[in-house]
Amino acid sequence: MKEVIYNKEKQKVPIKSWVTDIENGALEQAKNIANLPFVFKHIALMPDCHQGFGMPIGGVLATKGNVIPNAVGVDIGCGMCAVKTSLKVKDLKKEMLKTIMGEIREVIPLGFSHHKIAQDEKLMPPISDKKKYPIVSREYSNALTQLGTLGGGNHFIEIQKDEEDFVWIMIHSGSRNIGNKVAQHYNNIAKELNKRWASQVPPSWDLAFLPIETQEAKDYMNEMNYCLEFAYANRLLMMNRVKNIFIKNIEKNYGKLEQHPKHYFGEIINIHHNYAVFENHFEENVIVHRKGATRAREGEIGIIPGSQGTCSYIVKGLGNKESFESCSHGAGRKMGRKDACRRLDLAQEQKKLDAKGIIHSVRNVNDLDEAPGSYKDIDLVMDNQKDLVEIVTKLEPLAVIKG
Repeated sequence: MKEVIYNKEKQKVPIKSWVTDIENGALEQAKNIANLPFVFKHIALMPDCHQGFGMPIGGVLATKGNVIPNAVGVDIGCGMCAVKTSLKVKDLKKEMLKTIMGEIREVIPLGFSHHKIAQDEKLMPPISDKKKYPIVSREYSNALTQLGTLGGGNHFIEIQKDEEDFVWIMIHSGSRNIGNKVAQHYNNIAKELNKRWASQVPPSWDLAFLPIETQEAKDYMNEMNYCLEFAYANRLLMMNRVKNIFIKNIEKNYGKLEQHPKHYFGEIINIHHNYAVFENHFEENVIVHRKGATRAREGEIGIIPGSQGTCSYIVKGLGNKESFESCSHGAGRKMGRKDACRRLDLAQEQKKLDAKGIIHSVRNVNDLDEAPGSYKDIDLVMDNQKDLVEIVTKLEPLAVIKG
């Protein structure tokens, strides 16, 4: 970690950075959040940091008394889940893996697609009082068709292998449209209130805030937390359906196994990386905003994915106080989506993936926005956060479905 102090005379708090290749746009956003009147202690930038909306992705911001919807973002609760299976790579023949991936595509809608029918309401997080969840309640029926769907962008379902050749399943997804609606609603409220109050935070920063004692802030925190629960329920349903596909194909190829089906799978690991939460740091109660950053308390197990052509990692947090006990949420982009489609060579990106034997999702020029070349070097990212996490398991991709 290096401490970077830009324009010290104009900056309220320092920027502490674990990123070695920060882009100018992300740096300007970091300076903005470092100059908020209610910012606490310092800003922490994770090694996957890149420009976002309002606040850099891979940024960690602690505030006193205020919550910023745009410092969480529109995909509230976006995160990862991973499960180790008892299968070895040798058991998962290429044709069987292709069949599994095809069946996953049949049961899990991708991109903007939803289920045609509502899913079981028992799988949804309960709503105790609809008055506390006005946007969630309004979007509830739509959310029932979005439960168990992947979404687009960098969301993925990946089959991987660890260093002992055990097969893993990893899923990256979030709160779908319900999180987007909640985020936009409260960001608009915050912008209107900040304008009414003649806030000293410039509107151009896209960092409109809600004082935590206001009803609007309390409503946002309630609905944001519901979206965190929905995002986990979404990932869990997808994971269970992928497990069922594995069980069906295992038993089809090898016959009924003596063990109970649960024997095939370990405990689920789940983390999220877009949220705000009350925490105590440096003996102060603060609101920590992690946007594209994962909590990494001492001993806490987390997930740091690479790209569809590189390794991912199961990690253990080291509880570094200077990062507000946080780490990166992935490799981080080094190119914007449109830029990647313009600059990357389709044949070269496909060749690199094919050489590794990965069943991948780079099929045409439009898929280059999620090609490995559009992401930072995951090995460098991991090296830059040795004081934040310890690597527990290294995972290599076997097959990938992108949203």
